[in-house]
Amino acid sequence: MKQISFSILISILVISMSTLNAQQGEEIPLPQPQRTGGMPLFEALDKRQSLRSYSPGGLSSQDLSNLLWAAFGINREDGRRTAPSARNWQQFDIYLIMADGWYMYDANNHSIIKKGNEDLSEYAGTQDFTATAPLNIIFVSDHSRITGNVSREKKDFNSATDAGFISQNVYLFCASEGLATVVRGLVDRDKLHEVLRLRPEQHVILGQSVGYPGD
Repeated sequence: MKQISFSILISILVISMSTLNAQQGEEIPLPQPQRTGGMPLFEALDKRQSLRSYSPGGLSSQDLSNLLWAAFGINREDGRRTAPSARNWQQFDIYLIMADGWYMYDANNHSIIKKGNEDLSEYAGTQDFTATAPLNIIFVSDHSRITGNVSREKKDFNSATDAGFISQNVYLFCASEGLATVVRGLVDRDKLHEVLRLRPEQHVILGQSVGYPGD
């Protein structure tokens, strides 16, 4: 991991404590993402891989901030994102399942909103390792944001392709930062829809586990 200044370290500790103590519905600001540096692209591509073993420690607030910004953060003044979306619908909500609760990423404020205190890790995927990963990302497409005369088939197709773009951003960030990750289609979408309290127009597309590498 890159070395960070003392002031950034203090902000990480403060935000980590606020995350642990956050109540349902509370907005938790993230540190500003580090938008420069990192591994050169071709080296990250060379190291990109799927890993399914994680150490138990959770991500630091700075790593989480950088990860979410890389995945689907705002990178231009007009509000456009680090990953493309068809017609700029930006229909994705990024849900985060961690041991102390579950959250949703708010890209506009670069913060996370606590949605519940339950540990939903057992529902994050059908493979055993998902229950031990410190972070499980759930990509949820909100079809109500897909405007115009668009068929359900095209909504599903665009949601699937856009989820792939976001997932690859996560892969490249993890490769650059020495984190382990794997994207997963093996999820119980109906159960996740229930436990995440999603609306009918929201659809679970993929899951992705992230953490520091295990043995």
